[in-house]
Amino acid sequence: MFHGVRCVLFDLDGTLIDSAPDLGLAADEMRLSRGLPSLPLEAYRSMAGSGARGMLSVAFGLTPEDERYATLREEFLNNYERRMMHCTGVFSGVEELLDALRSRGLTWGIVTNKAQRFTQPLMAAMPLFADAAAIISGDTTPHAKPHPAPLWEAMRRANVQPEHCVYVGDDERDVRAGKAAGISTIAASYGYLGLGDVASWQADAVISQPGELLSLLGP
Repeated sequence: MFHGVRCVLFDLDGTLIDSAPDLGLAADEMRLSRGLPSLPLEAYRSMAGSGARGMLSVAFGLTPEDERYATLREEFLNNYERRMMHCTGVFSGVEELLDALRSRGLTWGIVTNKAQRFTQPLMAAMPLFADAAAIISGDTTPHAKPHPAPLWEAMRRANVQPEHCVYVGDDERDVRAGKAAGISTIAASYGYLGLGDVASWQADAVISQPGELLSLLGP
């Protein structure tokens, strides 16, 4: 159990929202346009937290070092931008969790590696997130996670010190960023997880559904 928590910071994709369907379909559209067979959503889901890099690795076996990567990445991002709210929604239990945090008088915020190009319209379309104390995108600060700079900026905006904050995320880089920022970390094992083994991340706690967070924060 964590004590003295005043603010909870969350990753976005795979922690608060399930964006895997729209991310996967944006990449799959590229396969279909090239005469390749469609892949099932489950092929994309585990890598959805890695954005374009993850989706292109599944769809085409590409890495950022491939000479075609930059061009295909921009095509993917344009596809995703057109459809990013078609199938995306919050995970079951997230609305109730945020309501409970509010009722306890706790502040909360979002720290994501998603670019503002996508974060801002998503947040505008989801009133549930309107009272976030901070929304930090991947390009809000000069560095993205696992660098601690985005978390430092979120804490500055929320007016909270590291010892009074926890960070919840579904990727190893979330835990690494939290540790580097001096924040207690919670791994969301219901999220995308990438290729990682949650146990190896050495987060301070692991939750298998959003509501489990409340029991970690004390009465």
